[in-house]
Amino acid sequence: MREMDFSSRDVQPQTASGAGASSSDGPAPKSFGNKKKQYDQFDKNKWNRIGIVVALAAVVILLVALVATISSGNGIKSEDKYVDTTKLQAVFLNTGQVYFGNIKSLNSSYFVVTNIYYLQTANSGSSSSSSSSSANSSVTLVKLGCELHRPYDQMVINSSQVTFWENLQSNGQVATAVATFEKANPNGQKCADQSSSASTTSGSNAQSAGSSSSKP
Repeated sequence: MREMDFSSRDVQPQTASGAGASSSDGPAPKSFGNKKKQYDQFDKNKWNRIGIVVALAAVVILLVALVATISSGNGIKSEDKYVDTTKLQAVFLNTGQVYFGNIKSLNSSYFVVTNIYYLQTANSGSSSSSSSSSANSSVTLVKLGCELHRPYDQMVINSSQVTFWENLQSNGQVATAVATFEKANPNGQKCADQSSSASTTSGSNAQSAGSSSSKP
């Protein structure tokens, strides 16, 4: 009986130690695998966040560029819609010069005007008095094209030189004078030979626009 008890006591430690060895060897691989998965998941989430940030930044840049483009062109587009293509326009420059014609296009850089007329002042008689000189002066509407340099009937005006422009009513003095001139010259104006004299009056007179005190 004593040998059996001894053998039983001798077996139990081996069984316990065997169980202990198997239990201590099991968790190690499992713990290492979890850490690797966590690291991979963290790395994946990091790159996902970077991709989202980059995409948002690209969208913001595109939106800013779009807004800037719309803002820069919006003023010109809104101004362009006020041009009445059935009427004449007056374009006033910061030099004091004014041109009458049809605005064909305009943008932030230039105005394109065709069918151009301008005012020319002529004094009749001589007088030392400024008031008398003003009273004796007359304003004539001149059609562009017969000047010494013979320009084409088109003008490109720098937008920075334009102070303002406006549409003209058909019953105004300028519009009436232009209509009369065009009726009298259905094939366009005919220019006389001006090459021999620099003192020859430039342009072709459309019609007297009244005294200098009259508004066009």
